[in-house]
Formats: sequence, structure tokens, C-alpha cells
Amino acid sequence: MVWIVVILILFIFQIITILVSEFRHPEKTVAWLAVLFILPVIGFVMYYFLAKSYTRRRIVKRKTHRLMMEMRRDLQRLSRLLKKGSRGSRAIEGDERLFGLLSNLPGAPITKCNEVEFYYNGCDTFEAILQAMEEARDHIHMEYYTFRNDETGRRFIDLMTRKAAEGVKVRFLYDGIGSLDMPDRTVRLLEDAGIETGCFLPPLFALADKRLNYRNHRKIVVVDGLTGFLGGINVGDEYVGRNPRLGYWRDTHMKVVGDAVYYLQNTFIQDWYFVKGDLLHDGRYLPEHECMGEDLVQIVNSGPDAHWDTILEVYFSAVATAKNRLYITTPYFIPEPGIRLALKTAAISGVDVRIILPKIPDTRIVHWASLSYLEELLQSGVRFYMYAKGFIHSKMLIVDDKMATVGTANMDMRSFFSNFEQNAILFDRHLIQKLERQFRLDLKECEEVALSEFERRSRLQRGKEILGRMLSPLF
Repeated sequence: MVWIVVILILFIFQIITILVSEFRHPEKTVAWLAVLFILPVIGFVMYYFLAKSYTRRRIVKRKTHRLMMEMRRDLQRLSRLLKKGSRGSRAIEGDERLFGLLSNLPGAPITKCNEVEFYYNGCDTFEAILQAMEEARDHIHMEYYTFRNDETGRRFIDLMTRKAAEGVKVRFLYDGIGSLDMPDRTVRLLEDAGIETGCFLPPLFALADKRLNYRNHRKIVVVDGLTGFLGGINVGDEYVGRNPRLGYWRDTHMKVVGDAVYYLQNTFIQDWYFVKGDLLHDGRYLPEHECMGEDLVQIVNSGPDAHWDTILEVYFSAVATAKNRLYITTPYFIPEPGIRLALKTAAISGVDVRIILPKIPDTRIVHWASLSYLEELLQSGVRFYMYAKGFIHSKMLIVDDKMATVGTANMDMRSFFSNFEQNAILFDRHLIQKLERQFRLDLKECEEVALSEFERRSRLQRGKEILGRMLSPLF
């Protein structure tokens, strides 16, 4: 009898701990309570190690803080920034609310003097990146969530090794979970070749520090501080269609030359400092250059260490201010409640809302969670399309003719709250039109979801969706 009382008290204590800790996030509360009821002891252990709020632990020394402030001043001095009322701002001042938000995002100004190019598959992306690396004269900075030691990865390793032998400074960051299967011998090979490497939150360290749930999902390449790449494509054979189950891999990546590269570089430098404790403060990393083009580009970062949920706020404002059309491509669709309401409101008010999701999933339970949101949104007039040619991993959003965004953030709560992400926001009509053309090409490879058919899905399928949705805040 006493043991039953003790067990009951411990169980109540676990419930209260979760309720108090997660009161700001009801969805996470429900998910963790479900895990706790299914696995009473193991569930609480999982919560203890996985659900802790993120805090930066590195103490910034006075000298380092001074150097960081100097870098910020250098960014302001070197960048040609778009300011309200200046020439070129008229293109995005049509919506004061959206432009007001974007103009006030901390550390993310709208840069001028850029030239942008898009890539829609792994083959084209890799060739462009490898070509830029081949032309490097001073340094190559690379940061990836997933980097595989397969045929594609070895092309990068061979080139990195050769450039290091030529005297180019090569630095390489990778995520501890996303690149979990990269052998230690590969890291040693790179280091023996003179390449500096860093692992973002190695699994054992992250587990001990209770930060295993937080991952660096960014994909950045910066060459000589002049050319940058970002988007959805990691390094691995699956991104060129060599995964037999997923087949063709559709993604969106971009190259930028110009002032926006300063902010890609700054992101890498900050992440490098977090991992290595070494602040790369040198003018060689922020070189002056001529104005390369006229494209407006805003580099926006988000992460659990920030005071703002920046990308979530950008997505919400974009959806809420859409007047004519809203096109979204995302491999994982687990919208935050505010986003979900904004999508419904937009569709009901007559905005053409279309969302492309993969028909062939890479993660089944996440796919079930995504499907659980379709019925209520279909009833509101949102149109869903399932990409059937292969797997679509692109993260893209287009709002009217006024803005688009491409990057690493999915439309799910992991990207909004747990991952370190990076998106580029674009404003020029010719760039938006290019992305729209690709979106319409993707629609031709899709099957539209009909509400009447979707409502007839089996009870088993509905059960899977309930399970996926209940656990989705933990993914």
C-alpha cells in the first residue's frame, strides 16, 4: 500500500513538473504527458534530457565582446542597406505592416547590391558550389546539418583537401545528430589535411548537457567572403536521387554574390565561435567589394537562443498580410496554431492558398502529423497538392508579388522553436517570378487532394494521424 502511494506521488510530481515547465506551449505539454502516461518512468527521463529550455553557456570575455561589437560596426559600414524612403524601397513599402516587421528584425537588415541565382536539384547545386570552391583563393567556410561520407561527400572532401594543400583556409562545421553517421576517420582525414573542423553539440555532450533536442539545421557555404550559398540541400547521395525509396529529390537552393554574403559569413563566424570558442575577427572575412547587382536580400536567422522566434514571426506576417496568393512548399507541415489560423483566414477571405507536400515521405510519423491538419484547412479553402515525382524537400513561400523566402526552415514547430535555421527573404519581382514558375512546374508533378476523398480515409489512417499530431511537438 505504501509503495502504491509513493509511486502515485512520484507520478503526480512528474505531471506537475511538465505542466509548470511547459505552460507556455500547450501542444508540447500534451505530447509529453502522453509519453509520460505510456512510459511512466522512461518518459520523464526522456523529458529531463530532451525538453530543457536552451541557454547559451559560453561566457563571452570582455575582449571578445569588444571584437564582436567591432564586427557589427564593420557589417554596418560595409553593407549597403535599404532604408525606408530610400530609392528601391518602394517595391516593398506597399504593405506597411510586413515591411515594418522586416525592417525591425534584429541583426537582419535588407541588403542591396546582390545577385541571386536559384537551383532546384542537388546536381546543379553541387556543381555550382564545387565550382565556387574550386575558385577559392583565401578561405572556404562550410556549415551543414547533414554531411555524408558517400560518393557525393567524397567529392567535397577531395576538393576541400586539395584547396587546403594550396594554402586556402578551410573550416568545416557539422551537426552532431544530422551527421551522426559520418565516421571519425573522415574527420581525422580532414584535420590531417589542415582543415579545421567543429561539431555542433556532439551527441554525448548534448545528452549530458540536456540539449540533445536542439540542432543546427543551417546549410552555409561562403567562399572568400564574396560568394555564398544557402537553402535546403545538404551533402549526400540522396540529394542527387540515389535513395531508391525516395527517388528524385526536388529541393531549392540559392547562390548570392554581394552584400548579403556579409550576413552569411557573420552567421558562420558566430556558429564557429559557439563551437570552437575562436572568434574569426579579421578583415579578410568581410572584404570590400563592388556592387554586384541590384537584388534586395535579407538574411534571417532563428534559433532557441534568440529572444525572438524570428522566422515564425516572418511566416505569420507573410501569411496574414497576403492579399491575392500564397504559395508554400514544405516537406514537413506541422503549423503553429497562429499560422494555422492565418492560413484558414486567408483562404476564407479569398486568397489563393496552395501548399505542396511530399506524397512519398522520408519520415512516416511526421507525414502522419502533417496529414492531420489537412481536413480543417481543406474545409476552409486551402488547396493541398502531393508531390508524386519523388521527394520534395524544398522550403519556399511566395506572397503575392511582394516577397518570397527560401532557406532551411520547414513549416513545422521544430524549425520554429528548436532548430537553428536560416532563410533568405527576397523582394525583387523577377526573382519572385522565377520561384513562381518553379512552383507551377512542381504542381504538374502533383496530385491535388480532394476534400471529399480525404474525408473517406480509413479509421486506421485517422488513428495514425492522431498519434503523429499528438507527438509532433517532440519531433
